[in-house]
Amino acid sequence: MTTVCVVGAGAREHALAVALARTASVVVAPGNPGITALSPSIRCTSQPVEDIDADLFVIGPEVPLVGGLADRLRGRGKLVLGPGADGAQVEGSKAWMKELLVSAGVPTAAHGTFDAEAPAVAFLRRLTGDGPYVVKTDGLAAGKGVLVTASIDEAIDDVRTKLSGSAFGVAGTRVVIEEGLVGDELSVMALCDGTGAAPLAAAQDFKRAGEGDTGPNTGGMGAFSPVPGAGDDLVDTVMDTAVLPTLAALRRRGIDYRGVLYAGIMLTADGPRVLEFNVRFGDPEAQVVLSRWQGDVAAQLAAAAGGSLGPAPSFSDQAAVCVVLAAEGYPAQPRTGDVITGWEAAATMEGVQIYAAAVDQDSWGLTTSGGRVLSVSALGDTLSDARDRAYAAAGVIDWPGRQLRRDIAARATVGVNRS
Repeated sequence: MTTVCVVGAGAREHALAVALARTASVVVAPGNPGITALSPSIRCTSQPVEDIDADLFVIGPEVPLVGGLADRLRGRGKLVLGPGADGAQVEGSKAWMKELLVSAGVPTAAHGTFDAEAPAVAFLRRLTGDGPYVVKTDGLAAGKGVLVTASIDEAIDDVRTKLSGSAFGVAGTRVVIEEGLVGDELSVMALCDGTGAAPLAAAQDFKRAGEGDTGPNTGGMGAFSPVPGAGDDLVDTVMDTAVLPTLAALRRRGIDYRGVLYAGIMLTADGPRVLEFNVRFGDPEAQVVLSRWQGDVAAQLAAAAGGSLGPAPSFSDQAAVCVVLAAEGYPAQPRTGDVITGWEAAATMEGVQIYAAAVDQDSWGLTTSGGRVLSVSALGDTLSDARDRAYAAAGVIDWPGRQLRRDIAARATVGVNRS
């Protein structure tokens, strides 16, 4: 049997491991205690990744990709799904990504890159309309380095804070400022083999901490798939106008991109526009997309890593909804060490799969160890069915201060996408 090493410690990596374990033996490095508690057949290890013997390595998070882990593994003759450090610049530097998009002719927002306050503020004031204004850290910020605001004063304050280094350290000492785009968001992930790409099922995520898309930007509080109105024609348009031109631009720079390229899209009145590219599976989008992925996922990822896509991925007609359960104080100051109750009962509910993210273990049982603690996902014949199951399971799980959004996929279940 094929052995796959999934690199990472969160719910995305747990979801990958569950999908891969249908046909392969899976080890997660380092993983977390919640993964083995919820999925006993999946092993976690603290062994250094480069010392692990596996047939395929799937790198989950962006940080090791930007740090060149895929290059080091390939240098040892390993088969790896994940771009090298050169390709990972797409996410490692938003300024580099924007320059790449312009060179590729990919539709995106008007933008500027700044490392000084005065020209940044002048650019903000030149943007037309009344916002929204978007201020992003150039470097990695775990999905939390983006401000979207209708207030130019708030945008200016955010620029000052980021450029000072007090918000995100060196990752924030350069900022990318964009015009705000208006429309529904869409996540399209594509499996890439260096020359070609195949789209995965489209998804929609919820980045704000509060219901009604209020509160601070987080790494994601939930997701669902499929997305009403985002059929094959729209996904093909995203591939033709965004993903494939970007891959071609990477090839022109001598970059052999093998892995997942995640396009965050805004569906504007003028057509799809790229908000961002990520160089790995999204989180929590992976939790809903992987649960719908049919066939031998391990073989398809291995084929892409080897330079040949093979058959196009296929997906179940069922719908999937994921609700993230977060710790008290998230995202600013999440409290840790609280005992998680009810997860055993929730895990037995029909159609439900629980993925462990920030989970530790002590003599009392599983405990919270960070901000986004668990992803509670469910499959159903319709989005409404999947949503009901996910929230029913989420309601069984508890710890002091547990928080969640209660509007994940709410509009989609009545035929209207959120805006």
